[in-house]
Amino acid sequence: MLSTEAYSRILSRLLDELPAEFFRELSGGVIVSEAAPVPDYAKAGDLYTLGQYQISHGMRQIVMYKGSFDRVYPHAEEAEAVPLLRRILRHEFRHHLEYLGGVHNSASLEAEDERQKQAYLAAHRE
Repeated sequence: MLSTEAYSRILSRLLDELPAEFFRELSGGVIVSEAAPVPDYAKAGDLYTLGQYQISHGMRQIVMYKGSFDRVYPHAEEAEAVPLLRRILRHEFRHHLEYLGGVHNSASLEAEDERQKQAYLAAHRE
């Protein structure tokens, strides 16, 4: 399991890969949380939220959930964690950029996430 310091260090390097424009209006920045939130629609705690783009009271931020990462990838070494965290972080930045650009159509990441949620729910119908 990665230490919080290693997790944060990897994220810092990954953030340095991104152009400054990606951070426009991301007033809350990117924060690390030790929480391991489970989506309200998850069945038997089998899903965890690894990252989340949040908008609250005009503040926009990305939360990266180390607690969830530890549960989903408990044996990840630093070399393995880098591409995993890169994918999660860029997913959340795509949400941010699409929000800023007013992209809310069937090709948006928001729509893709909803399709994945519906597929999950369909597969877990009782």
